[in-house]
Amino acid sequence: MSKSVREMVGEIQSELLNADLLPERAAEMLTTLSALFGNCLDYIREKETDYNKVLQLSFETQQTANRAKIMAQNDPSYKLFREAQDTKLKIVEIMRGLKYFLRNKSEEFQAGRYM
Repeated sequence: MSKSVREMVGEIQSELLNADLLPERAAEMLTTLSALFGNCLDYIREKETDYNKVLQLSFETQQTANRAKIMAQNDPSYKLFREAQDTKLKIVEIMRGLKYFLRNKSEEFQAGRYM
């Protein structure tokens, strides 16, 4: 059975927390996350469409916009949409951290090389 994007991101996040990371592995993780980012954006688009359909139905049945929005946010489609958005944010932040890590290792290597 294939893993979800969220599960793969979680595994990478756990590995980052529990390991002494080598630059080669960090580069592999960064490449994987770059590929997952596109998948995440596709999933967000799909789930946002699903949520918007529920929101539209809610607007048609409720008397006020804020009540309609609250009702729509209780639908499972909203939860999936938010989880997808949060996964995207995780991916972006982990990628930023990995880029910083790799830049730092590169600078350490360059400094050691010229000493």
